[in-house]
Amino acid sequence: MSTAIKPNHIGRKISRIRELRDMKQEALAQALGMSQQTISTIENSETIDDEKLAEIAKALGVTAEAIKGFSEENMITYFNTFNEAVSNSNFGPNSTCNFNRLDKVVELYERLVLAEKEKVEYLEKLLKEK
Repeated sequence: MSTAIKPNHIGRKISRIRELRDMKQEALAQALGMSQQTISTIENSETIDDEKLAEIAKALGVTAEAIKGFSEENMITYFNTFNEAVSNSNFGPNSTCNFNRLDKVVELYERLVLAEKEKVEYLEKLLKEK
């Protein structure tokens, strides 16, 4: 008996996507209005009808095609590409700010003061109307 996972095992793909979304079976079951045991059965199923797959995909926030085409290799490639893009951008761990942080704090403070002044003016206007 072979223990290898078949590449087109839809249930395993659903399970893996659910895990990547940090979602428990109970949460997916609740979103779909079914029991956790039903989700477990679906995740152990090699095939699933298109209508049910569309419902599950919507609950997982992906498309049915994304589930059908999901593979661990594709995910590794995606994350490697994403990490390379981040490390080549200005958002890496060794990046530097190209603006003065103190200026941003002052700007925020000035906006807060202005908002408070506008509130006071509005409340004074309401009081005068009464």
